[in-house]
Amino acid sequence: MSSVPKNKEELYRAIKLNSEKILEDYLSIPKEYAHKNGIEGNVKGAIINVADTLAYLIGWGQLVLKWHQLKSEGSDVNFPETGYKWNELGQLAQYFQLQFKSWSYSHLILEFAVTIAKILSLIESLDNHSLYGTAWYEKYTLGKMIQLNTSSPMKNMRAKVRRFKKINQI
Repeated sequence: MSSVPKNKEELYRAIKLNSEKILEDYLSIPKEYAHKNGIEGNVKGAIINVADTLAYLIGWGQLVLKWHQLKSEGSDVNFPETGYKWNELGQLAQYFQLQFKSWSYSHLILEFAVTIAKILSLIESLDNHSLYGTAWYEKYTLGKMIQLNTSSPMKNMRAKVRRFKKINQI
């Protein structure tokens, strides 16, 4: 399998595999470390915690689902999100972190798993042409947009979380 999914099956496998790997890392982190800062954030100079990384992944996953729902209904979509431009992704990450700040670590883990299950279900419900056969947003296919905003960020966050675990001897 290529590192960048090119069809429905590869996309499904990439998200499933990357979500399982990072979920295993999250489950191995004691809850007392969940809110300990020590991970490089998405805004220059920002230091975040493990719970914030979960909020980031949940936020992007839920956005992907929202985009699909709105487009399916024929509604306009404000990409990437209402009030944010593509060059403001750091601020969007901070919005996700704020949105889930009061959630417990176990609730965040559960919400991440539920969000990923919904994304996998969405992929299963679509055919390969719907995912990769036509442009969905500008030049990007729906499959590419899903991959760029789920699987790829999971790989990136996993490296950061694993570095945090190593530094904290977890």
